Amino acid sequence: MDAMLGARLQTQQRSSQNGQETSQWSSGLGTKLEAITPFLGKYRPFVGRCCQTCTPKSWESLFHRSIMDLGFCNVILVKEENTRFRGWLVRRLCYFLWSLEQHIPPCWDELQKVMESTGVQNVIAGRAPGGAGEGQVPGLVKKEVQRILGHIQAPPRPFLIRLFSWAVLRFLSRLFLNVQLHKGHMKMVHQAAQAGLPLVLLSTHKSLLDGLLLPFVLLSQGLGVLRVAWDPRACSPVLRALLRKLGGIFLPPEANLSLDNSDGVLARALVHAATAPLGLWTVALAVVRSLRGWCCSPQTCVRVHLSQPFSLQEYTINARSCWGSRQTLEQLLQPIVLGQSAVIPDTEKEQEWTPVTGPLLALKEEDQLLVRRLSRHIRNASVASSAVMSTAITATLLLFKHRKGVFLSKLLGEFAWLTEEILLRGFDVGFSGQLRCLVQHTLKLLRAHVALLHICQGDLLVVPRPSPGLMHLARLSSELLPAFLSEAVGACAVRALLAGRVPPEGPWELQGIELLSQKELYHQVLLLLHLLPQDLLLLQPCQSSYCYCQEVLDRLIQCGLLVAEETPGSQKACDTGRQHLSAKLLWKPSGDFTDSDSDDFEEAEGRYFRLSQQSRCPDFFLFLCRLLSPLLRAFAQAATFLHQGRLPDSESGYAEQLFQFLQATAREDGFFECADPSLAVRAVWTFRDLGVLQQTPSPAGPMLHLSPTFTSQDNQEKLEEFIRQFICG
Repeated sequence: MDAMLGARLQTQQRSSQNGQETSQWSSGLGTKLEAITPFLGKYRPFVGRCCQTCTPKSWESLFHRSIMDLGFCNVILVKEENTRFRGWLVRRLCYFLWSLEQHIPPCWDELQKVMESTGVQNVIAGRAPGGAGEGQVPGLVKKEVQRILGHIQAPPRPFLIRLFSWAVLRFLSRLFLNVQLHKGHMKMVHQAAQAGLPLVLLSTHKSLLDGLLLPFVLLSQGLGVLRVAWDPRACSPVLRALLRKLGGIFLPPEANLSLDNSDGVLARALVHAATAPLGLWTVALAVVRSLRGWCCSPQTCVRVHLSQPFSLQEYTINARSCWGSRQTLEQLLQPIVLGQSAVIPDTEKEQEWTPVTGPLLALKEEDQLLVRRLSRHIRNASVASSAVMSTAITATLLLFKHRKGVFLSKLLGEFAWLTEEILLRGFDVGFSGQLRCLVQHTLKLLRAHVALLHICQGDLLVVPRPSPGLMHLARLSSELLPAFLSEAVGACAVRALLAGRVPPEGPWELQGIELLSQKELYHQVLLLLHLLPQDLLLLQPCQSSYCYCQEVLDRLIQCGLLVAEETPGSQKACDTGRQHLSAKLLWKPSGDFTDSDSDDFEEAEGRYFRLSQQSRCPDFFLFLCRLLSPLLRAFAQAATFLHQGRLPDSESGYAEQLFQFLQATAREDGFFECADPSLAVRAVWTFRDLGVLQQTPSPAGPMLHLSPTFTSQDNQEKLEEFIRQFICG
């Protein structure tokens, strides 16, 4: 904590110096500006570590000890030194020679391997539902397997793959200045590949180029050709034949039949046997097609993040031990919303929004839960590995700090401050360079949603445009929320605690007088955690909500918003005396956990906090609260809409009704960031889990209707009041 506070002090000093420099620049007295770098000191944040609770061995063994010192490499920088040959002709043909030397793994007898797989053997022997039985002729079965395999895939052609990799290298070298890859990330993937088990690669799509970049990067780093399932309806037969030779996999029509249809049993078994490795190689041609109109001048850079790999076998063993008792949102929160209870049950929230597909339904209920929680782990890692872009930072500042506009000179200083705050929290940024050039380039990218006005000589006023401009800025700012999510949850919980004690718009000094107990803070944080959707919180399924409450409290203390307060008669926080333990053994045998010191200290009852009175705290507190305001306002307006909505209706139909209402409300109050269809869907799903809306089957499909509990306007107002207590500003 001391190191973080020291770094924060240096950050504030640099920010103040930067503010002076930007003022000089804006007034024409100087042009020197601080450079923005994507790291603090000499290291940049390492992102994407696997879960230490569910995969402790992978956390330890697959992490490269010197990862911070390895740096980056440019994967499209191919020179004479990257080949075995030398000379002036080699320098001209180095791309082609490099592609010839790429390792293409040999293609083994796929037919024999598939025939010997357990799934296919079970189908042939009749042990699987819908199987053929013992009476089938082996030759006929083998012919059927050959037919289906011929439709699924073909042996990859090394020459075509080398030719295609050469073309991709030429294309990328024309499109980008460099493609950065962290050497430490790649070493960890190589270390995992040395175990001899298949690698399953899951991609978070950030752009159309992902389908081109990822296979090229992994092939160039010696991991071989990747395979991907391809929809046969998406391309012509000629293109399908070419893609199959490049490693593409096409699902046969039988594999898409319903699970209770016996005609597709053998095809599905063959698909499972023929596709273990997963990748994105064959989508490259589709990406090139979509980029035909791009100008191929090398003006930009790109970086590929690879999270730390982990053992899926280790996860399946350890993840089951983390399953505790869980209750629905209706059981947890509805009694508190209606004022029928003040105690939150000591259980976790059960809220799984993973789409239920055919393959998932084929699994046992326990395995379905395992897959859903694995998806939450992967989503957490993918978000943590995603770099924050300059457009997200600028959009956040304009939307939540300077809604009515800000001078460019001040925006420059706050851009540098927010960048360093992001790096302090262990998130990466996807840019670097001189501050003025970065902000100017960002405003150029946002020119359709931001207005620049010449108000003061030598300075510009940056104003967000209304309506669609604010909605676009809100979508961009959502990329920044994960970095500040813990502090935002804590700030909204503190706001709810103070709502009944001091006026919402009261002075900061008056709010700072109030003492906040740790027990009260935990209570409000838990209420907000249960209200917010799981996909927003990014809570790992092995992480308890109570542990998250402590993390929220620690973050509020670290960022300087809360300070510990000594109350009369309580033990001093800095008291290291041992008189409290005088009547007890000061030493116990190892492993004796029958008595815990925390039982005697009564931490949750005896600790109190007060809002810090530092000059920067009021603005920072409002900034954190406003990060969650689009979602919370949409939820509150969804509660208002309950007595206006036309029910019964389908889930999608009611979400569309709510979206139209959010748009109409935004035109009145100006909060266009709430008029987002994704927020409307989240509100409908949350109200369904909360028991406000109930789903019943009908001939036209599942229909939503208002539950009997919330048909009364009194309960609807209680729900809206419960949500609005967390909204500030």
